[in-house]
Amino acid sequence: MTITAMTQTLTYYLTDHPSIITFRWSHSQSWGSTWSFLFTSIFAYIILSLLLHVTLLLLIRHRRPLPLGPLPALHSLAMSLISATIFAGILVSSAAEIRHTKRLTRRSNTTPFTWLLCFPLGTRPSGRVFFWSYLYYLSRFLHALRTYFTILTRRKLSFFQIFNNSILIFMSFLWLEFSQSFQVLGILLTTFLYSVVYGYRFWTAIGLPRACFPFVVNCQVGVLGCNLICHVGVLMVHLIKGGCNGIRAWVFNSVLNAAILFLFLNFYVKMHLKKKRSDNLKTMKKESELLDAVKEKDT
Repeated sequence: MTITAMTQTLTYYLTDHPSIITFRWSHSQSWGSTWSFLFTSIFAYIILSLLLHVTLLLLIRHRRPLPLGPLPALHSLAMSLISATIFAGILVSSAAEIRHTKRLTRRSNTTPFTWLLCFPLGTRPSGRVFFWSYLYYLSRFLHALRTYFTILTRRKLSFFQIFNNSILIFMSFLWLEFSQSFQVLGILLTTFLYSVVYGYRFWTAIGLPRACFPFVVNCQVGVLGCNLICHVGVLMVHLIKGGCNGIRAWVFNSVLNAAILFLFLNFYVKMHLKKKRSDNLKTMKKESELLDAVKEKDT
């Protein structure tokens, strides 16, 4: 098979397959598309996390991590591949949607970048882009499984992790339910981050060397910064253009993103202060050892 044929086949399965083109977000046809399912699943996720943590505290008093074998590594590999597939799918599908609506965008004075930030009013959750948005929504549940790995291996319950995963599930549901603007860039940024971060986690899980800096945290900081810039862009386009689809859901989404950003920055600052304190203690210890060595030499 030639490279051209492979490219055409890949493009077909990423953007031109009938299941992708004819996709429609519907409460009766799409699994997990009802409000009752959303709230029940998030509630069950939180309760199961708490029950697992409390059960381990009651039954296993020692704080040693429980071995999970290759399960975390396989989960990281699966999440990396799924995220990369969604990234490629929504990227190619967005390009196809922009090409197919070129006449409409010219009439409405909308550029491709503006379309990425701001869906036209009346946009319905159907077609290529929303198919990949739906897969992204489903992948949030697989992503949430990492919470249980953290509880089992690190023997601690992270409020930020539970809050973050719950909000991500909720926001991805809103993107579909209200055909919310900004979701294309949001999915592109997040899936790119997860494909890299989970690939790195798989890399280290199989025993390969780690980075000499906090790789995962720095990647998250970069994506949060891009996310913030894009949110400002959506607001500007909305005010200039006169309206973006799903703007009320976007406002609520922005509030949730601000809460995540605040919690993450709080964690980031504490981590750096802890590292700085640790480095200072190491420096003081080395200086003390050096002074002791000098005194011994003098005597």
